[in-house]
Amino acid sequence: MAADQSRHTQYQNPLISRYASRQMSEVWSAQRKHSTWRRLWVALADCERELGLDIQQSQVEELAAAVDDIDFERAAHHERERRHDVMAHVETYKERCPNAGGIIHLGATSCFVTDNTELLQIRESLQLIRGRLGSVIRSLADFADQHKSLPCLGFTHLQPAQPTTVGKRAALWCYDLVLDFEEIEHRLDRLRFRGVKGTTGTQASFLQLFDGNHAKVEQLDRMVAARMGFDTTYAVTGQTYSRKVDAQVLAALSGIGQSAHKAGSDLRLLQSRKELEEPFETKQIGSSAMAYKRNPMRAERMCALSRFAMSLGPNAEQTMATQWMERTLDDSANRRLSLPQAFLAIDAVLILYGDIVKGLTAYPSVIARHLAEELPFMATEEIMMAGVQAGGDRQDLHERIRVHSHEAASRIKQGDGVNDLLERLQSDPAFAKVQFDDALDPQRYIGRAPEQVTALLNDVIRPLLAGLKDSLTDDAGVTV
Repeated sequence: MAADQSRHTQYQNPLISRYASRQMSEVWSAQRKHSTWRRLWVALADCERELGLDIQQSQVEELAAAVDDIDFERAAHHERERRHDVMAHVETYKERCPNAGGIIHLGATSCFVTDNTELLQIRESLQLIRGRLGSVIRSLADFADQHKSLPCLGFTHLQPAQPTTVGKRAALWCYDLVLDFEEIEHRLDRLRFRGVKGTTGTQASFLQLFDGNHAKVEQLDRMVAARMGFDTTYAVTGQTYSRKVDAQVLAALSGIGQSAHKAGSDLRLLQSRKELEEPFETKQIGSSAMAYKRNPMRAERMCALSRFAMSLGPNAEQTMATQWMERTLDDSANRRLSLPQAFLAIDAVLILYGDIVKGLTAYPSVIARHLAEELPFMATEEIMMAGVQAGGDRQDLHERIRVHSHEAASRIKQGDGVNDLLERLQSDPAFAKVQFDDALDPQRYIGRAPEQVTALLNDVIRPLLAGLKDSLTDDAGVTV
């Protein structure tokens, strides 16, 4: 009981305890990290054995059998003494595998295990993010298709503008994620393995082990990379792989945060207008004081976590910029925080985004009422052009519409009634020959919005989803 209660007396990262998925948390867990270190040591030793070094098969087998059997308390003991985490785990592994202790980490530097492990974690995390992105894109595409012909008021400068449709607006959100998806795909495609490079990246220690045989050193690099699932390594490295890779990956994650924040902000505004509504559960409470409230908690949280993830992009850029010569260690503590938390935050963002969209409700009557309040203003351009075609002067008609529009708007703002702009124009002799019968039909003003949604689905979304096949990730829900 005491051990269980102790977690309540120490800070717990909310990304783990509240927001992100178990899958993403496991990728960045101590067990995964240090088991991967051991897998790398096994691969290195076995490949060195195959290339002729004095390493026994039995030693490799002893190491392989203990990959997941890690005494973390013992490793912590060694690290307190050595102040070096890699050597602490070398010692712990050696104690577990006494017959193979002498060949662990042979020729390697710490970044052989740390950097290569992080590249494996980044790859698996990007694959998880790609699957979640695909799932949200699918849900948004379904929502866009369902509402592609539902007219709604458009906004520019957050002021009423030409009508669009609810589905077209969702298609804009969706296409932002498509662009993010393409960037994630690119980052996965360009990701490489650090490989077997040595202390400053020159492979000098391995060249010594193989008595100056360059071909065997090159082969060792390729063999270890292949064992770990990479078909190529970075062409050159210092002690570490270039931290530009981290900056590029976190920039891609930031891009997802930007898209989600934009959509989340739109959703918060539209929920304030009561046009759309995110899921709200039967016993959910919106406010501790105002019992009637239905706050957009999910969209607000999505914006909050997106903003956090976006803040980590510049962090990685600064880390890249301040690496001295072949490497400095000031990146280490920083990356222990920034790399996993960027992935955990975006994982949580996409879980929220998917949950919102799957339960998103549109209220056509409210949307229609808001559109009707502004539609007379939207119709004025078409009315003006009809007046010109009937023989009127374009500049004169423009001025008359301007005056009537401001008078109608003033009346609305003062609370004197509904929008009477059309009645004002109909009574103006300059528009006597203009037909006003269908002037307030919203379908006249949405242009090709429905067709654009259909084209996006057919030309972009469905091919993208077909390429994902069974790798969509939609197995985590909002926990709190």
